[in-house]
Amino acid sequence: MAANRKLLAVAVACTAVVGIAGCGGDDGDKDPFDGMSADKIADKASAASKGAGSYRMLGEFKEEGGKNRIDLSVSDAGGCKGSMTSTRKGKAEIVASGKDTYIKAGEDFWKAQTGSSTAGEIAKGRWVKSPGGSPCGQKGMFRNDNLNNLERKDDAEVDGRKTAVLTRKKGKETSTFYVALEGKPYFLKVDNEGGDGAGSVTFSDYGKPVDVKAPPADQVVDPAKLGGGS
Repeated sequence: MAANRKLLAVAVACTAVVGIAGCGGDDGDKDPFDGMSADKIADKASAASKGAGSYRMLGEFKEEGGKNRIDLSVSDAGGCKGSMTSTRKGKAEIVASGKDTYIKAGEDFWKAQTGSSTAGEIAKGRWVKSPGGSPCGQKGMFRNDNLNNLERKDDAEVDGRKTAVLTRKKGKETSTFYVALEGKPYFLKVDNEGGDGAGSVTFSDYGKPVDVKAPPADQVVDPAKLGGGS
């Protein structure tokens, strides 16, 4: 359904902000990345983050008239569950399992998505199925193919954890990557400024199990019944 795919584009945009794919440790105040280039640090962070399998991401992105927020827990199998909240459209719950994604939201949300005044009534309290694959898989996350020409800046903290700070400028856009200096070198945060995908996303709960199951069939609505897209 076209309307569903537009919604899920927010999650895909989140992965594009990261554009990032070794483990390291901490020895007191010793810098585990001492003498290492910024690009190499990013490579290690990408490998460690992908290797964890599962994680949680919290993001906030600008949209016309407000903001989009995401809270998604991603399983090592590539599925995910969580929510997306739009200033203009409200909150939608999401479950992505196998090749399908399911969305549950309020009447106002579906009316805004489909343009149908009856869509919300049809979908009320139920999940709407959107075929076409999960937006939360590992393929788009933690890629290292775009992580080049980075520059290391002064270290900073993310939620009380020490991080190495890597930046990349491309045109008007500046991306900043925060890599854990203690424990495994996971990506902990990514900021993106000055571009179409302006926003910020934080990562946590690496390696923690995430149980993702598709909703029961009797709670799922065929998207064709909502109208407003195909």
